This record gives sequence, structure tokens and C-alpha cells, in this order.
Amino acid sequence: MNDTTNIKNRLAVFNKSRLAASMAILLGTVSQPVMAQETAQAGAEEQPVEVIEVQGIRGSLIRAMDMKRSSPGVMDAISAEEMGKFPDSNLAESLQRITGVSVSRANGEGSEITVRGFGPGFNLITLNGRQMPGTGFTRSYSLQHLSSEGVSALEVYKTARAENPSGGLGATVNIVTAKPLQRPGERYSFMAKALHDTSVEEGHDITPEIAGIYSNTFYDDTFGASLSFSHYQRHFQRQQANVQGWQANVDLPDLDESMFTDPRAIDADGNRVGNHFFPKDMNYGFDNVENERTNGQLTLQYAPNDDLTVTMDYTMTNAIVGLEGVGWGIWNEFGGNINSYILDENGTALYADIGGNDGSFTANRNTTEVDARSIGLNVDWQATDELKLSLDYHDSSNEIDNGADRGMGSTGQIILGSDKLISKVYDYREGEIPHAYINWRNGTNELMPSEIDSNFSQFEHTPGESTVDQLQIDGEWFNSVFDIPMVAVKFGLARTEQAMGGTNAWSGLRGGPGFNPSFTEIFPDSMFVRHDTGNFLDEFAGGGSALMPNYYYTYDFDEAVARQMAFLTEDLMGADVYVPDAYFDGIDGESRVEEVTNSIYIQTDWEFDVADFPVQIIAGARYEETEVTSTVRQRVEQQVNWVSASEWIMQYEEGGTDNYLTQEGEHDVFLPAIDIRVDITDDLLARVSWGKTMARAPLGNLAGGRALSGSPKPGARTGGQGNPNLLPFESTNLDITLEYYYDEASYAYVGFFKKDVDNFIQTTITETTIDGLYDIFNGPRYQQAIADIEGRGEQATSTAIFEQMLANGHGNADGQIEPNSNDPLIVWNISQPANTDSKSVDGIEVAVQHMFGETGFGLGVNATFVDGDVEFDVDSLTQQAPLTGLGDSANLQAFYEKDDLSVKFTYAWRDDYLLGVGQAQGSADAPPQFFKDYGQLDMSVNYDINERVTVFFDALNLTNETEQGYGRYEEQFLFARQYGTRYALGIRYGFN
Repeated sequence: MNDTTNIKNRLAVFNKSRLAASMAILLGTVSQPVMAQETAQAGAEEQPVEVIEVQGIRGSLIRAMDMKRSSPGVMDAISAEEMGKFPDSNLAESLQRITGVSVSRANGEGSEITVRGFGPGFNLITLNGRQMPGTGFTRSYSLQHLSSEGVSALEVYKTARAENPSGGLGATVNIVTAKPLQRPGERYSFMAKALHDTSVEEGHDITPEIAGIYSNTFYDDTFGASLSFSHYQRHFQRQQANVQGWQANVDLPDLDESMFTDPRAIDADGNRVGNHFFPKDMNYGFDNVENERTNGQLTLQYAPNDDLTVTMDYTMTNAIVGLEGVGWGIWNEFGGNINSYILDENGTALYADIGGNDGSFTANRNTTEVDARSIGLNVDWQATDELKLSLDYHDSSNEIDNGADRGMGSTGQIILGSDKLISKVYDYREGEIPHAYINWRNGTNELMPSEIDSNFSQFEHTPGESTVDQLQIDGEWFNSVFDIPMVAVKFGLARTEQAMGGTNAWSGLRGGPGFNPSFTEIFPDSMFVRHDTGNFLDEFAGGGSALMPNYYYTYDFDEAVARQMAFLTEDLMGADVYVPDAYFDGIDGESRVEEVTNSIYIQTDWEFDVADFPVQIIAGARYEETEVTSTVRQRVEQQVNWVSASEWIMQYEEGGTDNYLTQEGEHDVFLPAIDIRVDITDDLLARVSWGKTMARAPLGNLAGGRALSGSPKPGARTGGQGNPNLLPFESTNLDITLEYYYDEASYAYVGFFKKDVDNFIQTTITETTIDGLYDIFNGPRYQQAIADIEGRGEQATSTAIFEQMLANGHGNADGQIEPNSNDPLIVWNISQPANTDSKSVDGIEVAVQHMFGETGFGLGVNATFVDGDVEFDVDSLTQQAPLTGLGDSANLQAFYEKDDLSVKFTYAWRDDYLLGVGQAQGSADAPPQFFKDYGQLDMSVNYDINERVTVFFDALNLTNETEQGYGRYEEQFLFARQYGTRYALGIRYGFN
């Protein structure tokens, strides 16, 4: 390419008006509706139109800007640079370039989106206008599982529009794939990459990614076919440190002058001021991950004449993530046995010396497979010059198998370690990673291999499936009859049947539970390999060799399980270890939610002048009725046994009939919408939009029935209950924008938005007792054991109490303690979602995109600032219903593109935001999880060897940024994750 603007000239002849031809090329998708009068005028007198198509980065930005400008409401878009070349290989990473859009990350890659502070569950992802099933027990469609090679555009609709399917309270994102008849002729693009992740320790240093798309038309362009495919592999290591949760206001020893306490946390009389918080545990580990994804889409189109087009398509995705991990750390029970501590001004423990419990070294293995399929049929028929009709049907499914390991048919974990300790120390006074070391009884801070015995192993299998069957019938009538400024009327109806279901099976705790010195004989010292932490979390202050503990052991997962099971069963070493029936004696629970929605809409398009200002109004309304059916099967709980010092296990009735519960719910919504656009000048326009949008409750929340924890330790007696009668979130929205399009691919934008949301969903935790489920904890026998221990002048740790109760003759033949009828009933913390009050969010969006003339340089900057009464009050222990995802964001894109070279840098930043409410081992007050602010810098370089061959180099996360999370305050550490920088070197060959 020798010219300075990377322009390819092509001659195209269209039997259309010049306006329609230009729009078809600029948009690269289905052209915008043209008034019937203009369509009828197109005829033989039209002359061939020479179309100049701008490709590359600049061409992509021009097309996206034109889509934004021509849209009646507030809308943004991303267009492919050319066929088979999207700006990013990951669609979520591309979407974060749009004003107001930020991404959630999984394994260091963009996975789901937040728009204007509303998280993934509030946004609807459609594929060619079709609602797609979510992954697992959510409605969120994971963009991580869809390749970008066959995508021609991403459309982000931020304001209400009656014709759009409901569900996008924050935004509706439509993924538009390539269609062969939209651009007739033979076209193709093939790409190959070599990927390298700097974090990889096991697996291949270089992994492949290949992709391609081929499109052609036949029989005088009446039949077209396109095929896209991709195959992607990535090997990497995820390093992490975690606290499962923070406990509020646990029992503390009496304060005295020798107690190390922040002076701001006590009053003049030495009493605690406010709340105090202690960590449940502290653990470290890493996972070696292999990620593999295969995508494909086949599209067939037949247009026997200018009035009829039939499209059939098939889309498939198969994604497999396999990991093997190791971990180590400490376990604290429910706040007891605290010897000394230091609290900060918020009452958060920065230092704690705690007696009892254990330390361990774990190994885990998991394979998760996602298998998605979608088949669809679309018929577009221009019935008359004024009437256009379309029918669209698709049948889509998304199966997820969490525990798809071909060997053991489950997710497996084995825990080895010891409870032979004096105390454990949690210390977060220096660095970004808390330290957690153990004072072992052997007189050192390090456990020897000969002292390691077995706690337990466990195996889980949780497959699930989501499906969507959807039929949509749409029509559009162009006004050529009435002398009024109404241009067209759109109308339609749809039926959507969505279902989600899954089962869960848990093996229970095998090979224990409870540390038993007799197990040390089956684990030889040679099985354990000692490592130091020199390269572990070394991007964090206080990580690496500075971490305490500065060592860990690894061992072979297969060997450990085989030895454990052989010892227990007295079988030959390894015999039948991975036969699923050896672990699962039936399904523990099953749930299914079916949701049927019937909808109808009408939308009108008006165009007229007011005082010489062109005005366009899109006004309409959508009405929907939804019926929900929830069916739950679960086992009947019998009692909770105390099976080891640190493990309490639910026992179920044997040979009994499982509980079946069916519940129903229903609701309807009315969603009016109006968009007003005024062209103040040829380059300056203003928009005002008002309307209602909605987002349905998470599918998992609609599943009725009650489920109790299978491992209900004191302080973690939890359960959950669904609510099929949940109403959807309904938002009344106002948008006001001013947009200035001052040059080719250059514009400035400022917008204000306000969303008033009704029916906010809050998960309420209620203390409940259940007849027949008695609590050994704090019962008469438990209290007697404490008295016996303290009478000897010893500390009453959970280990000591358990052993004393056994010594007092309260164990059964298996060495477990069963409840008695004179024990108190267990107090369960049952969480259930319910609709609550209304909340409001408002914000400002600003964006500038500028091309520096013919220099080849370009710059795009945008930022979103959001606020509202939906934030989590960290100082309150009352249960709350905040908005997840709320936070400011900003994006920058700078590039140079001239002649054969293009270089692009992108930076995406997101401020602290709420991940969710509730921690895995947190208090019953449902404490929060926050994600610290995060910014990532990426780079892409492309060089055109000739018109068909391009070589490129990509670098993701150039500065090796890390992820961190915290609880109520930043001092309440929850997680730290370290991945690494990723590089890709590739070549693309194509003809467009």
C-alpha cells in the first residue's frame, strides 16, 4: 500500500440510490431503512457508484462513528478493521474501548462487561438480535468464549428502544456476524498466531491460535455461504493469595495494658469502640492452567429475488479449562482462641496470634467444559413497497460441566497437613500480602515432611445447562399514504422460552476427616518436594522471598489420593481410585428454572423540521408477560455430626425419598421509550432520550427450595433459598447528549444520564432453626468438655474440646460425635433474595476522538463518572442491597497508521468497584467484596507486506498489572492475583 491513508479503491455497482449505497458500505452491516419513496425511485437510470472503502484502524473508527451518528438514540459501536480482523481477539477487550463500558476479568482476560456502573447481570448480550443463554446459573453470556474473527460489528445500545429485546437495563450489546450476501463475491481471511504467556511454568511456552473466514456468492449472487472458525490455546499460571472471609465481632480476650491495640480503637476506659473484624483463614497457592477454545459459524443465504432473503446459521463453541493447583495456609475457626492482636482505627485485625486449628498443603484438579450450540433461521420479505416482514427463530444451548475431568469425573481436592501447633500468626502490617506463619510444636516455623498426615479429600460434580428457544416476528411499514411526518412504523411479537437446570453431587470428606498421625506412614518423605517462595507473588510488596511462610510443599495429586484410598479400603495401591461411583452415592441436589416470556411492541419513526432544525423522533412501547416455574429436588437432612476437630458434616436420610418442590411466579412489564434527535448544524447534534428498561432477576435466584451447607462449621451454618416470584429490576432512564462531528473520524461527545431503578433485589439473611437438627456446639457435653480442659489450666481450642468429648465417651464407633436431643437446635443463617426499595444512579460521559490530519496519528479518549445512592455502607453491619459494578472508568487509544505500518496503544482503567455482597466464610451480615482499581496497557503492531499479507505483534498487560480485592476496608485483605504479560506474533493472509 503506497498511499498515505491506507485506502483501497473498489468499483461497486448497486441498483440503489446513492444514499443507500453509501450507508451499506459505511456500516458494513445491514443498511439502515430507506423511505419507500426513495427505494421506488432507484432504477435503471442510476449510474454506477464508485465507492471508496477505508480499511485499517481509521476505517474501523469511521464506520463506528457513522453508526453512532446515524442512530436515533444513544449508541456506540465497534467495527471490524476488515474482514476477519477485529480490533481485539477478545470481544470483551474490544468493548471496554467504548465510553461507559468496563470489563470484568477471568484469568487475566476480559470476560463480562459493566455499563455505566451496572454489572454483567444488568446487560443483555444478543447475537444478531437473538438472546443467548448464559453460562451456568446466570444470564450473563460470556464474551470470552466467542471468537472475534467472524464478527463484523459490536453495537451497544444505551437507551431504551421498543424494538430491542428486553433485559438490558445498563445496555444491550448486539454482536453482528458477517453475512455473505451483504458483500457479494469471494472474500477470505486466514490468521495464525504464536502465543506466549510469561507466567507459564508448566505446559507449553508457545501455544497456537488459528482462525479464518471464507465467504462467497454463487448463481448471480442469489446464494451465499460463509464459514468462520478459530482454535485457541493458552497455557499460563495464576498465582494468588486469599482470605475466604472476615468475621465481625468475634469473642476477644479481656483488654489490658499488655494488649497491642491501636489507641483509636479503645475509649478512655479501655473498652472497644465500634466493630472489630478477624480473618477466617489465610491461604496461598497457584494454578497451572490450560485453556482451549474452538469456535465455528456456518451461514447460508438464499435470495431468489430482491424481495426475499432466507438465512440459516449454525454457531458452535467448545471451551475447556483444565487446571492443577497447589496451596498452603492456615485455618481459623469462628473467632475463638485469640491470644493477642492489633486492630487499626476501623477495628480490622492487622495482627493476630490464634491458637488451635491447623495448617495444610493442598492439591486440586479441575476441568471445566463449556459446550454451546445455536441454530437459527431468518426470513426477510419485502411484501410490498411499503411493508417489510421478517421471521427469526433460533434454538440455543449452553452446557457447562464443572468437573469434566475424564479420569475422576469431578473436581478433586486433597488436604494434607497437621494440627500439631502452638499457634498461628496473621500479620498484615507490612507489604501488600498478609503473612501467615505457624509456630509448630517441633520448635520451628516449618513443618517437616515426616510430620505431614492426611486431613481429607473431596470430590464434586456440578453440571448444568441453559437453553433459549426464541421466535420473533417483526414488521416495518413505510408511510406513503398519510400526509404526516411519520416515516415508518415498526411492530412485532416474540416468544422466548428460557430454561436453566443443573445437579450437584458431593463425595463428602474422604480419607479422614481430621489429622491422624497414623496416616504419616502412608506418605513417605520422598513424596513431598520443598520449594521456596522466591518467584511467588513477586510483583507485590511483601511477596516473593519476603513472604512468611517462605516455603511450601508440593506432591503428586494422583499418588496422594491413591495412597489415602488404599489405606482406607485396604485395596491395592490406586485400585478404583477414580471410579465416580466410589465417590458419589447419588445426586445431592437438582434444580431447574423455566421462564416463558411473550412480548409485543410498536415503534414509530417521525421526521420533521422545527425552525429549520431537522428533528427525528423514535417513539414506542413494549409489553411483556413472563411466567416462571421452579422445580427443586434435594435430599432430606437428618443431623449434623462433629467428625473431626475442624469438620462438621451433614448426614442425610438413607433410603428415603428426596424432597421435590415446584413453585411458580409471574410478572409483566410495560416499557415505553422515546428518542429525540435534533441536528443543530450539519456537524452538531443533540439527543434527549427517555424510557424504561429492565433486567430480570438472576436465574439462580429464581430456583425455589432450601439448601443447607453440607459442611456446617460453627460460624458457617448457612443455607440458601430461592424466590420464583422475584420481580425484575425496572429502570426509568433519562439521557441528554451533545455530539460534535467536526471531521472525518473525529468527534467530541458529552452526555448526562440518570437511572431510577425500582425493585432492587436484596439478599436477606434470616436466623432460622429447623426441627430435628440439633447442635453439639455449646451443648451440655460441649460445655462440660470446656470445663474439664480449663480446669486443668489448658486452652480450650476446638481440637482440645473434640478430644475431650471423645475421652468423655461421647464418640460413636467411627470416632464421630453425634447430636443429642438435649442439645440446642442449630441456628442457621438462611439467605433469600427479595425485592426492596428504589435506587438512583446518575453520571456523565465524555469522549474525544481525533485524527491528526494526514499524519497518520490518531487519538481517542473517553471517561465515565457515576454516582448514586447505591453504594455499600462499609461501616454498617445491616444487610444491604447495593449496586455491583458501580465505579468510574476511562479509556485511551493512541495509534499511528500510515503506508504499510500501524501501531496502536490502548489503556483501560477502572476505579474500585463492588464485586458482590457476601464472602465465602464471612459473617452473617453479608460483608462486601471490593475490587481495587485496575489499569491495563496493551500494544498492537501491524505491517502489510503486500495487499494480502500482514504480519503483526500484540502485547497484552505490558506492565504486568496485578489484581487485588478487599472487604469493608482496604485493610481487610481478600485476594491478590498475579498473571503476567502475554505476547502474540502472527500472520494474516486475506482478500477483501
